[in-house]
Amino acid sequence: MEQTKELYQETILEHGQNPRNFGSIKKATYSTEVFNPLCGDRCRVYLKTDGDNIRQVSFEGQGCLISIASASLMTEMLGGRTLKEASEIFRYFQGMVKSGNLRKKIELGKLAAFSGIAKFPQRVRCALLPWEAMRPFTKTTKYI
Repeated sequence: MEQTKELYQETILEHGQNPRNFGSIKKATYSTEVFNPLCGDRCRVYLKTDGDNIRQVSFEGQGCLISIASASLMTEMLGGRTLKEASEIFRYFQGMVKSGNLRKKIELGKLAAFSGIAKFPQRVRCALLPWEAMRPFTKTTKYI
């Protein structure tokens, strides 16, 4: 029971049930979709950029609470940042999700709620799915 509580922290529950920035962006600069064939989760990410600056980010999709919450928090974290900053955040988020260790080099804010996911290896892919959709925009190495 304690593990289940840790997995579905309040932040993850809130964003999974009431996702932010859900929907498409008209005249998006970039859009891509990723699919997890193991569970059926699907996520399409939209970006509107001005040069290297992310002006707006949103997502559409269907999936488990963890993948939806991750996409929601990702959109909140990346709006207003540069593509380079987004790439750095991706690397730290991936490391945290896989290891459970929070690094202080980058402040992950509410994304830290996903640090407990490392105890559930089968759910790591769920948390990283929306980030994998962002990878082509940031030219970051593959996450999953």
